[in-house]
Amino acid sequence: MRFTGASNQLQSSSNGRYRDTVLLPQTSFPMKLLGRQQPDTELDIQQKCGFSELYSWQRERKVKTEFCLHDGPPYANGDPHVGHALNKILKDIANRYHMMRGSKIHFVPGWDCHGLPIEIKVLSEFGGKAQNLSALEIREKARSFAKAAIEKQKSAFIRWGIMADWNNCYYTFDGKYEAKQLRMFYQMYDKGLIYRSYKPVFWSPSSRTALAEAELEYNPEHVSRSIYVKFPLLKPAPKLASLIDGSSPVSFLVWTTQPWTIPANQAVCYMPDAKYAVVKCSKSGNLYILAADKVTPVASALKTTFEVISTFSGVDLENGTCTHPLIPDKVSPLLPAKHVTMTKGTGLVHTAPAHGMEDYSVASQHSLSTDCLVDEDGVFTDAAGPELQNKAVLEEGTDVVIKMLQASKNLLLEEKLVHSYPYDWRTKKPVVIRASKQWFVNITELKTAAKELLKKVKFIPGSALNAMVEMMDRRPYWCISRQRVWGVPIPVFHHKTKDEFLINSQTIEHIVKLVEQHGSDIWWTLPPEQLLPKEVLSQAGGPDALEYVPGQDILDIWFDSGTSWAYVLPGTDQRADLYLEGKDQLGGWFQSSLLTSVAARTQAPFKTVVVHGFTLGEKGEKMSKSLGNVIDPDVVINGGQDPSKEPPYGADVLRWWVAESNVFTEVTISPSALSAAREDISKLRNTLRFLLGNVAGFNPETDSIPVKNMYVIDQYMLHLLQDLASKITDSYKQYDFGKVVRLLRAFYTRELSNFYFSIIKDRLYCEKASDPKRRSCQTALVEILDVMVRSFAPILPHLAEEVFQHVPYVKEPKSVFRTGWINTSSIWKKPGLEEAMESACAMRDAFLGSIPGKNAAEHEVTLVIEPGLLFEIIEMLQAEETSSTSQLNELMMASQTTLLPQEPPSMPADVTELRGTFLINLEGGDIREESAYKVIVMPTTKEKCPRCWKYTAESSDTLCPRCANAVGGK
Repeated sequence: MRFTGASNQLQSSSNGRYRDTVLLPQTSFPMKLLGRQQPDTELDIQQKCGFSELYSWQRERKVKTEFCLHDGPPYANGDPHVGHALNKILKDIANRYHMMRGSKIHFVPGWDCHGLPIEIKVLSEFGGKAQNLSALEIREKARSFAKAAIEKQKSAFIRWGIMADWNNCYYTFDGKYEAKQLRMFYQMYDKGLIYRSYKPVFWSPSSRTALAEAELEYNPEHVSRSIYVKFPLLKPAPKLASLIDGSSPVSFLVWTTQPWTIPANQAVCYMPDAKYAVVKCSKSGNLYILAADKVTPVASALKTTFEVISTFSGVDLENGTCTHPLIPDKVSPLLPAKHVTMTKGTGLVHTAPAHGMEDYSVASQHSLSTDCLVDEDGVFTDAAGPELQNKAVLEEGTDVVIKMLQASKNLLLEEKLVHSYPYDWRTKKPVVIRASKQWFVNITELKTAAKELLKKVKFIPGSALNAMVEMMDRRPYWCISRQRVWGVPIPVFHHKTKDEFLINSQTIEHIVKLVEQHGSDIWWTLPPEQLLPKEVLSQAGGPDALEYVPGQDILDIWFDSGTSWAYVLPGTDQRADLYLEGKDQLGGWFQSSLLTSVAARTQAPFKTVVVHGFTLGEKGEKMSKSLGNVIDPDVVINGGQDPSKEPPYGADVLRWWVAESNVFTEVTISPSALSAAREDISKLRNTLRFLLGNVAGFNPETDSIPVKNMYVIDQYMLHLLQDLASKITDSYKQYDFGKVVRLLRAFYTRELSNFYFSIIKDRLYCEKASDPKRRSCQTALVEILDVMVRSFAPILPHLAEEVFQHVPYVKEPKSVFRTGWINTSSIWKKPGLEEAMESACAMRDAFLGSIPGKNAAEHEVTLVIEPGLLFEIIEMLQAEETSSTSQLNELMMASQTTLLPQEPPSMPADVTELRGTFLINLEGGDIREESAYKVIVMPTTKEKCPRCWKYTAESSDTLCPRCANAVGGK
């Protein structure tokens, strides 16, 4: 197959008279793959080049280094999406790069299979009948659902070219994995790092379970009913008593966005070192107490004015009390607290220990009641009183509380407030905070060690480290128990009548063995007496007298996946070289993995953490079906129903989009972005086709020219190539794949297509096949092709393999991934050449710029350079005074080039003259010299050669001397 396009002129020259004497490129590598050709070719490449065997092959190599990337398990509850593509392709690029560098890759794909989202989907399919399902039935259906999702996702990952042993993945519902978790649970429990306690936790009424911080998403458009409430002063602190004359009632002003928590109030908190004020309301004449800094904004909110009667320090409130606004005979003490701020509200905080983490801390210090008035469904219990009983706290319950406050005349203002509020990440419904008995990880004990260990971990980008530490600092504790059935059971037995539980090394070992063999379903299928070892059962009085029953809580899925390092990572060190996930995992998997690893062995499970952003629509908006901006990876690869709107791009376009994106921020995807990626790859294909076509008939082992004997411009390209290879390798090391793409794109468009290729075509096509000048160029092209293919292979594996199959001098092509990384030579590095070429190109640009839109070959150029370094450097490219075949003239692409140390005595009238200077820097700047030059341009007097089309012939019917020599007797 012959090239078309750029070489058309030569093919048709002189009506084909010399066509057979011109050495045109020859390759079967297609310039374009149209329609279904792209995805079909990729599938053929995967089969032919052994994509499915590559991981096993590299594991069997005897190499000194191993690179371990631990796969954060995607959730097994849906179809593959572009978020999956972003994550998996980034991991694959990293793995393929390290494999080509000679490391043995350890990468075990995994799936997070348990948890609420899957359970909810299963239950939703049964509607009202769901309540009749047993725990075991729910688990069976959840497992089937997860398995189906896994198969869909796995097929997609394979199609994207992700290298792995797909027959050996890890699944969090596997019995051996679950057993590892149970051991970890007991290990942490035995160290006192896991405990059971009554505390306030995030609670999802819609899911009827506790949630961890990582299972929340914050809705910035949530609307709350905020209120200003009076807490009448009951007993003033001694120092405050002297500031109040007793003539008017005095109340503390409190602001809250959760009116439903007022019935559970146990105290009002203040900031000890802040200034507070007694103010008189101009509207009512009542006296109020609030922070001095909040007097003006609160008065404005209440649409009144306050007259400041006196001010005092917060510490003067010590030992004071006030009356509960809904329960007149209930006393609410005034207490100091660190969590009180002046950013919002009144500087006085209503405190309900059952419904706030900081509130609970205050209650613990001062022995306040922590009774919860809200049940698992988010409705008030009978303890809240008949008016509130059975009312949902976020709905009718809030209405009733506000009416009760109005009736007690303690409500000053109610208004709507739009603010960020936590929602259940799966049901998309608001959560509440309520106290209940749960299992917790004591992260207070782990934080200090964890933060110290993080200092030794490399984060990319660096800002991710601070973000992770901040999230950890904001976390008061980690609740790991869930009130659901699809998960790993917490291996604890509860006493039937007493608040006691049973767990020890004997019970754990027995359960672990059962789970390893049969999976965690045994918790629901076996009777309690079979779940306990014989020795424990006999100590408990035998099966008939057994007073303990299996607990009904399961483990948080973040504990589920966070212990994966213990199951997956190899060796005694069990430390991954790389964790690579989205930024949401800074508070999720990264953190749970770190905390469990620190708890188990005081070591971080990762050496490097790479954090990428989320995938968004073209305008930076979230993807949703309602907005119509969802992009399906399968449609990207195989095309949609209308190929004109959704063409089949293939997997490599998807991979190029991933690589070129600035993944450390938010990543946008759109039809235009995919089209641009395809255009980039199309230009790359053209470059590769030129390279392949022009090394046909060349044998690098016998035909290569020693570097020192190569044309200067060819040596210069090798110099640039070594610099490119070094920068690309460094970029891969830093996981900056976007920089790899930018470097490659600049090189193949600017340095190759726009510069080098346009200069060397004449030498490649018109010299004799074995001419050293042509062989010099081909020697450079072979090295360029090799570096280029290896540079983009981790990103575009299908294209790399396709090119490798078309390399003419490789008779039995293996996979490019089995032949190593870029190999350059130190003798390519020639900084002096860079000065020579840059100075020559400066004059070339001046010449070409003087004849815009015209053919350079129709002009002669004279370069006048004053004697000195610049002249000596340019003289390397042309020894004789005037030449049409010198390296300098090839660079100028002129009819002929003349090089002079001084201006000629006379020049024709129709010449163009341009002047310039060039600063020479040699020996790292030790040698510096500025030289002036002049470029003189004039039309040539020569005729166009009918073979090479250069204006170097004496007449239009005769060949130029070079072509006459090349053609010989033909």
